[in-house]
Amino acid sequence: MFDERGNKRWWLDVFENEPNVPEELFALDNVVLSPHAAAYTLDCFMDACEHVAKSLDAFFSMVMAEEEEVPAILVLASSFGIDIKSQNPPKYRFLEAFSSNLPLLQFLQQQQTLPPSVRAIICNALKPVTADVIRSLPSLGLVVTASAGTDHIDLTECRRRRIQVVNIGGLFTADVADMAVALLIDVLFKISAGDRFARNWGLSKPLGFPFGSKLGGKRVGIIGLGRIGGEVAKRLEAFDCIIKYHSRNKNPSVSYTFYSNVVDLASNSDVLVLCCPLTEQTRHLINKEVMLALGKDGIIINVGRGALIDEKELVQCLVKGEIRGAGLDVFEDEPNVPKGLFPLDNVVLSPHAAALTLDGFKDSCEYVTQSLDTFFSIKPQVS
Repeated sequence: MFDERGNKRWWLDVFENEPNVPEELFALDNVVLSPHAAAYTLDCFMDACEHVAKSLDAFFSMVMAEEEEVPAILVLASSFGIDIKSQNPPKYRFLEAFSSNLPLLQFLQQQQTLPPSVRAIICNALKPVTADVIRSLPSLGLVVTASAGTDHIDLTECRRRRIQVVNIGGLFTADVADMAVALLIDVLFKISAGDRFARNWGLSKPLGFPFGSKLGGKRVGIIGLGRIGGEVAKRLEAFDCIIKYHSRNKNPSVSYTFYSNVVDLASNSDVLVLCCPLTEQTRHLINKEVMLALGKDGIIINVGRGALIDEKELVQCLVKGEIRGAGLDVFEDEPNVPKGLFPLDNVVLSPHAAALTLDGFKDSCEYVTQSLDTFFSIKPQVS
């Protein structure tokens, strides 16, 4: 650039080592210096602010949309999450922790998921949701368990954090009641024992198979006359059984005889069917005293929780013939089953399978999906 006299002049708005300017330039009259201010106009500044704001809005709108559309769900129960995922691929991002042996935080790191991103858990009775698990997930708001019971969830911590807990509730009621009756019939008629005997039966082996016992007319004491217990009673009435029960409170709507004491109920029953929840008060409710009161012809059926029974005493009573038999769908230390039960022909064992029907599985998947949808406000409240 030239001045009015035709002399060459220099205009510099930028410098190599800003904000430092070479001092030699200060004494020169043919140099004009500017502090990198070419864009320093009020109009340009306002336009730049507007552009930055739009860029931030666009970025965070995209991030929030992704989070809303694909919430992270921690799946601790095998198979349930897989089936739900196949039904709703765009709705949720399922983190299948049941297939990993890593500690929770390492698993989330492997999945490139921060703990605050997890909003809900799907679990079952075999996978506890402890206070430590809950505390490690600061944004957790929902725990859905694919079981009727909730004793595997730290409800105290959930209440403290105001976390919703949803169980399957009545979906499995009929199936569990059917299993209780099936176990009782199996023990009485020795169906499973007969199957094992028949597979080794031959001409060289005499029948020698012990007699079974009929179901009709049996005095059945139900411990826990809730939804499941009520359905068990209804089914056994059809076999002309005499129903008695023990619960926390007497139910005025039924005509069955109520016993406030479990020992007294056992003394007046041929069969005890356990349907109550596990609490500190009901842990080992069925102890040696109760078993001896039930007597050598007595049978115990457990479709509640394994720890309702003192299993060590149960094994001893079965081995010594102090009770007649047992049908067990649940165990105290699942999936471990007391080995002392294995050789006994007067025991029928089931791997906590009362609710494992195809119909029940489909219903539970649908219910879990509805619970997630409700929590994330995708559908109206589940009734």
